[in-house]
Amino acid sequence: MEKFDLKIAMFYTTFKNSIITMALNYIWIAFFIIAFLFALVRLIFLGDTDAFKTLVDGVFSASQSSVMDIALPLIGAMTFWLGVMKVGEKAGAINFLSRIVGPFFRRIFPEIPENHPATGNLVMSFSANLLGLLNAATPLGLKAMDSLQEINPKKDEASNGQIMFLVLLTSGMQLLPVSIIAQRAIFHAKDPTDIFIPCIIATYVSAVIGMIAVAIKQKIKLFDHVIIAWVGGMTLFIGLLVWYLTTYLSKEQIANFSKITSNLLLFAIPVIFITGGLIKKVNVFEAFIEGAKQGFDTCIKIIPYLVAMLVGIAVFRNCGALGYMNDGLRWAMTKMNLDTRFVDAMPVAYMKPLSGSGSRAMMISTMQTFGTDSFAGRLGCIFNGSADTTFYIVALYFGSVGIKKSRYAIPFGLLADLAGIVAAIFVGYLFFG
Repeated sequence: MEKFDLKIAMFYTTFKNSIITMALNYIWIAFFIIAFLFALVRLIFLGDTDAFKTLVDGVFSASQSSVMDIALPLIGAMTFWLGVMKVGEKAGAINFLSRIVGPFFRRIFPEIPENHPATGNLVMSFSANLLGLLNAATPLGLKAMDSLQEINPKKDEASNGQIMFLVLLTSGMQLLPVSIIAQRAIFHAKDPTDIFIPCIIATYVSAVIGMIAVAIKQKIKLFDHVIIAWVGGMTLFIGLLVWYLTTYLSKEQIANFSKITSNLLLFAIPVIFITGGLIKKVNVFEAFIEGAKQGFDTCIKIIPYLVAMLVGIAVFRNCGALGYMNDGLRWAMTKMNLDTRFVDAMPVAYMKPLSGSGSRAMMISTMQTFGTDSFAGRLGCIFNGSADTTFYIVALYFGSVGIKKSRYAIPFGLLADLAGIVAAIFVGYLFFG
């Protein structure tokens, strides 16, 4: 009887792992099948002779942009920042950061050995994302993922640490949503910064929910005093920063603060690392070249993953499935006698897990259609700042280190996205409803 139960348990575990492993595969296949069926219906029943042309145009456009607009421009940034990170590593900056944040990261990343460079790389990646240093965030994130891959016993399968890292990345937590504020200013919003606080609240909720969910899955003790202290301290810091900016600074001063802080930190990082290397008598130039050589190789590795995912997203978007999803949601909300104004901004939320450029385009379209200062216009901006692109991040970061089995990374990343969307709707009504 015990042997039978063991066989059942083994069968269940194998079956469950197979389902999780194939999730990304099935989602990618679904993009094309759904797009084909929608286009076929539009051709036969609606007489849309351009239905399939739209899909083909999307395939060529997305495949070209994934290489020309994303992978190739990324080579320069990757080369520079991986070189800088190598200088910092040899100068001891990584170990220094690891000692400071080590106690917290050892709790939520228990697989990382003490004083391993991965801890410092994770700190640098999260710092760059938190401060909105987009040009630096991706190379630093890829470096952190590569460090985690070094201690991953199963090289083709995501480790617990890599999943925790990815889910935290998908929360898109950012203190300074500079690009969104700038876009609102371009469209002549009365107060381009009025979505600043709602964005911070929504993205913070996304990050905390994502971290808690993964911690529960991985059986990490959340009521540890170190975790409570760090999460509480971060919450207090964010609250004080928001309070100071909104109480003592004007709109123009907030914009200048964002611009100055971001660029100052972006340039200070290489200067500090180079100075540290000089003090430690490191051959800085040689160390930079050693790290920079990895940039080109990494970008070449991710091209197939980017092309596959972005083309799939493009055909799903161009077939019109998103429009039908919105109509169905509006009908359901009407039947439940709920306010449906938030539905106008939902295409931004639909696209956010799939494509950053797609969600940004949806955000702009929402502002153009309903008005920059309309409820939908503002909520679309909050949606865009509440989370990051789960599928793009999975393809980019896991693809860069050759991981094929993402395990539960995608569903938990989508859970963080969902938390951010729900929080965005709540704060949207709270601030602008």
